[in-house]
Amino acid sequence: MTKLPLIPPPPLDPPEPGLVVLGRFQPFHKGHAAIIIAAEKYRKENYPELKLIIAVGSSNKPQTLKNPWSDSERIEMILFWLDNEVNFEATIVSIPDIDDPPNWVSHAERYHGKQGIFFSSDFPSSELYQISKWPIVSTSLIERERFEGWRVRETARMLSTVNEEDAIKMVLGESVPASVIDFLILNDYLKRLAFLGEGGEPVG
Repeated sequence: MTKLPLIPPPPLDPPEPGLVVLGRFQPFHKGHAAIIIAAEKYRKENYPELKLIIAVGSSNKPQTLKNPWSDSERIEMILFWLDNEVNFEATIVSIPDIDDPPNWVSHAERYHGKQGIFFSSDFPSSELYQISKWPIVSTSLIERERFEGWRVRETARMLSTVNEEDAIKMVLGESVPASVIDFLILNDYLKRLAFLGEGGEPVG
């Protein structure tokens, strides 16, 4: 198996330990927003000395219908949401995939910092961090089925050839924050979905 390139390479000085939220954010949707808001609330109430760290995964994956936006574009989405919809800051880092779950945490620590607290609604990821002796805070994702990434991407793909902004905002607004929709429209980041793959993503 060919090793994936480490793009970006790990920083020389990773962040100080913080409260970490990990996701692909393809795109950033209301489920992600709810988790990050809950993480920030938990951090302020229990560990105000720690920073909130949002880790954007799959930074080295090629552009496909499953990965339509680059890590820098996803970071811009999140920053736009932070600036326009919530009143707090976060450190955002990109982490490339290595397709090696047993070694994921030690790899990710080079990007998001050493042992802090892992805040997640994803059981497989939480299990990996728990095995690596990280404190885990598990949270439930409200309406998980509605906010599954592939469903949001499929909705966005169906809207990729629509020119009426009001229609896009009405349909995509069911699952994506208003500021992120504005960001996608402003930067013309929806139209590419019409040309990535055929037939959409498989259900399931």
